[in-house]
Amino acid sequence: MAGVGKLLKQAQKMQRSIETLQTQMEVKEIDVTAGGGAIKIKITAAGKFLSLALDQEFLKEDAKLISETVLLAVNDAATQAKAYHDAEMQKVTSSLQVPGLF
Repeated sequence: MAGVGKLLKQAQKMQRSIETLQTQMEVKEIDVTAGGGAIKIKITAAGKFLSLALDQEFLKEDAKLISETVLLAVNDAATQAKAYHDAEMQKVTSSLQVPGLF
């Protein structure tokens, strides 16, 4: 049963690492720009939007263009945050080696 004890220790270590990572993701900020810099979004790696800034000149454009561009920028920011989060989580979880399961 020494293998089970080792597995338990690995799982506990991974759980602590995940908890630490989750805390880090809440403060890690990602800056995203779109529309040639007309839109600036700040989001955490945990997916919380912190700010949205729109250039005054950009606001003079057609409302439909503004709406579409902002939506694309928001989606891009969310995608980037998720990709960063997933990559960091993969680093933590890949260390758990369970024979016969993976």
